[in-house]
Amino acid sequence: MFLPRIARHISTSHVSPKVLLPPNGLNPTLQSMDYAVRGALVQRADHLSRQLRDPSQTSSLPFSRIVYCNIGNPQSVGQPPLTFVRQIISAFAYPNLLSSSHLPPDVVSRVRTFLDASHGAGAYTESPGLPLLRERVASAITDRDRVASHPENIFLTSGASEAVKTLLSIIVRGPQDGVMIPIPQYPLYSATITALGGVQVQYFLDEDDNWSLSVDQLNQSIEAARANGVSVRALVVINPGNPTGQVLSRKNIEDVIRFCHQHNLVLLADEVYQSNVYVDHKPFISFKQAVSQLGLDVELASFHSVSKGIMGECGLRAGYVELHNIDRRASDLVYKVLSVGLCSNAIGQVAIDTMMNPPRPDEPSYDLYRSEFDGIFGSLKRKSILLCNAFNTFEGVTCNPSEGAMYLFPNIALPQKAIREALSRGMPSADVLYCLELLEETGICVVPGSGFGQREGTLHFRTTFLPPEDQIEQVAEQMRAFHHKFLNKFS
Repeated sequence: MFLPRIARHISTSHVSPKVLLPPNGLNPTLQSMDYAVRGALVQRADHLSRQLRDPSQTSSLPFSRIVYCNIGNPQSVGQPPLTFVRQIISAFAYPNLLSSSHLPPDVVSRVRTFLDASHGAGAYTESPGLPLLRERVASAITDRDRVASHPENIFLTSGASEAVKTLLSIIVRGPQDGVMIPIPQYPLYSATITALGGVQVQYFLDEDDNWSLSVDQLNQSIEAARANGVSVRALVVINPGNPTGQVLSRKNIEDVIRFCHQHNLVLLADEVYQSNVYVDHKPFISFKQAVSQLGLDVELASFHSVSKGIMGECGLRAGYVELHNIDRRASDLVYKVLSVGLCSNAIGQVAIDTMMNPPRPDEPSYDLYRSEFDGIFGSLKRKSILLCNAFNTFEGVTCNPSEGAMYLFPNIALPQKAIREALSRGMPSADVLYCLELLEETGICVVPGSGFGQREGTLHFRTTFLPPEDQIEQVAEQMRAFHHKFLNKFS
């Protein structure tokens, strides 16, 4: 390991000499799985964070706190929750609050409706989710897209991740089945495909054109995979992008749909950042709407989550998948797979409703909700611009602006000496060395670009722009000072 190991103190006085799970007896596909946003570097950050809480060790570190920019976890770095969301889920969990004069009448009315339609927060729901909530989600999708959505095609899950893994587990049948994924990509996809024993069929986004998507690149990727005997069965698209932050144009979206139709691919549309679009000239367009308007029978699964967007309710673990043009037998299998886990948590299901059905302008909760929502959105947009502009003044760094989501993915040109140093230390890429030294010297935790995939010969890192607005400029200046020092060290 290139990172310091964290010691584990385990009593061995009563350990049996028989090893029940020897290394050669473990699932090899799971051992090969990699999930960079919670990988070894983040474990090192957690270790340093524990050191900071130990008065005897604090003085040995050159920083006073860990700034976690490695993962889209907004409330962990200070983003406040939306009052309306917390009022709804609190009263659903503890109905005695409904008699409180502090809750607006629209909150009370909605929670009573949910309680009447369920057995409360502590009871299992139906495996796809509470029927009432699925109806309300379907209605909200219909309003968004002006295309009919049906509750029987909606599955409420423990985060969008569970839905993604469920669909991939159904699609990947064996070692010759491939799934097309963008590079760079969110490592949920590469990790899950690896765990299932499938093949990652990579298609590269165009960094020089603000991470746009090219049909030529899609064709090259699928032809190369099929020439190697891979049965390509699905294509993943992330819009807005993670880690790249681009928003697909309507033309890009329609090109992807036509490509999937031509090659008979299931389209997996990760749309969890649809509320985070910072440019007016590229509004969010759902793949569901585009598929319907094109009139093509492309099989589509669309994912959304309360963890992202403006809500940032990561800890509730709630999301959904909508199936469109999917054969009933496949839909029944989704139901069966999800039923093994019984159901997603009821409080999370209620949170999905607040995301899809926020207060209306004629309701008492609207003004506060709108003020909080717009405040968070405006702050994210300002922070994305500030940090991107800062990166573009660093020597050897170029960074595309974030049109959406909550990440930047700057390209870093590092000296050959740094590249050789990383190789000598057994690191997969020099961006790992860069990110590790950034952590050790500043306490700022970002993720190496190699964890998301990148073109050979390029180096990147992914950072969120989630720290509070009054801290983001300091973060930028700390990174600037570190970058200058790193280049001098390895020049």
